[in-house]
Amino acid sequence: MIQVRRIGHATFETPDLDKAVDYYAAVNGLSLIGRGDQTAYLASNTGLLTIALQRADAARCARLTFEVAPDSDLAAVQKDLAAEGVPSERHSDPAPGVTSSLLLTDPNGTGVELYAKRGNLSVKPVAAGVGPLKLGHVAFFTPDPDKVGKFYQRFLGFRVSDWIEDFFLFMRCNADHHAVNFLRGEKPRMHHIAFELKDAAHIVTSCDVLAKNKIPIVWGPIRLGPGHNVATFHREHDGQMVEFYTELDQMKDEALGYYDPRPWHRDAPQRPKVWKLVDDPLWGPPPPPNFL
Repeated sequence: MIQVRRIGHATFETPDLDKAVDYYAAVNGLSLIGRGDQTAYLASNTGLLTIALQRADAARCARLTFEVAPDSDLAAVQKDLAAEGVPSERHSDPAPGVTSSLLLTDPNGTGVELYAKRGNLSVKPVAAGVGPLKLGHVAFFTPDPDKVGKFYQRFLGFRVSDWIEDFFLFMRCNADHHAVNFLRGEKPRMHHIAFELKDAAHIVTSCDVLAKNKIPIVWGPIRLGPGHNVATFHREHDGQMVEFYTELDQMKDEALGYYDPRPWHRDAPQRPKVWKLVDDPLWGPPPPPNFL
């Protein structure tokens, strides 16, 4: 149907907009580029719109935004989706730097917004906080990971990167090992949101920032199995899980079908596969109770 090129930004609803802005600016280290009574927008120091915040009664990740090729015809995409029974809506100027978008809903109830041209954002680098490079991926609980995954394959051009047994699906839209994850659970909701850092030293710095702000690390540091990223997890102001990571696997050539070789890979070459739960993480403590 269409080939998504990269993940753009995530939209969060939050009961306390001030606390949300404070976390993403002062702790996470994003730059506030727009603020109203009901909304706020934050970008990374690399100039990428990363988080949109909306005031609401309950906390949730309401929408994911993805960039498609700049020559994509969103009107044609909307027509093709309608022919497949997938409704969508066109929007003008939905966010800073985005002039036009197409909004649909995935089987999990999450909004999926597509845009074809991203404008330049004027971002003043933030000295405080962690300062991630970009939004890397978002993981969701869902009653049926396979069903949601097939939707992302058929209509958005995602590829399956790995499974953990039959309950945790990892999917990519570009070289990065995963941009979305779907984890079996009773009710649809976000499991975690992840931000890419520069290197392992940046992970250490992020831990110091969390400690300074009295935010405990829930899990990590670890090196995960699928994706092989070094990561830590913590909870933000609304209790949502946040991952900081580095060294995520990359499939730089789809025709080769394996991830760019790294010395810590379990297999040589490392290809998409079904992992056993006992093989995750490769090192570090096991996941805390109720993490999965």
